[in-house]
Amino acid sequence: MKIEVSRADELGEDFRHQIAEVLTQGFAEDFAFFSKNADVLANAFAPMLVLERFHIALVDGEPAAVAVVTEGGQECFKPDRRELQRVLGPLHGMISYRIIRSQFMGAYNGAREGLTEIAFVTTAPQHQGKGVATALMRRFLELPSDQFVLRDIKDTNTPALGLYAKLGFTETQRRRIKFAKRAGFAAYVSMGLNRAKSDA
Repeated sequence: MKIEVSRADELGEDFRHQIAEVLTQGFAEDFAFFSKNADVLANAFAPMLVLERFHIALVDGEPAAVAVVTEGGQECFKPDRRELQRVLGPLHGMISYRIIRSQFMGAYNGAREGLTEIAFVTTAPQHQGKGVATALMRRFLELPSDQFVLRDIKDTNTPALGLYAKLGFTETQRRRIKFAKRAGFAAYVSMGLNRAKSDA
């Protein structure tokens, strides 16, 4: 098995839909409002991906894991209202457009140059447990940033939390959520890695 890591824009437009498939598979539960149909979800998300923000781990040439890397005010999505309405329907597309803009866009309060936020990390089901996400994360840690953050990881996502801890990330915040029983998890966990401290 050969794992290669590349930025999505270096792979080119031909990979856009495959990248969207891996992303929407991994976050199907979180994206269920938009659609519960896997093909529809991928069709809705593919056009709005800002490819230069997405990094891809390929296994034997096929996208196997994805993650987003941003710094400062950079965005990873560029939603088009008309395109979402075409795929999801006029009303649902409009509501989805507003949700994406309010929930998935806009830098968080601590964003700045030199601080890298890693988000939307997910691995295709058939490639889980093979070190693909580890290869992707190790590549990010080669970036010349002084600090890395991961926000809003579900506290039930034990494999992800374990991987990040193994790479040197520590918990920085735990945000309890309402209606935890219905949601299936109790809190969002944020983690960070401070390069200056880890190198000291």
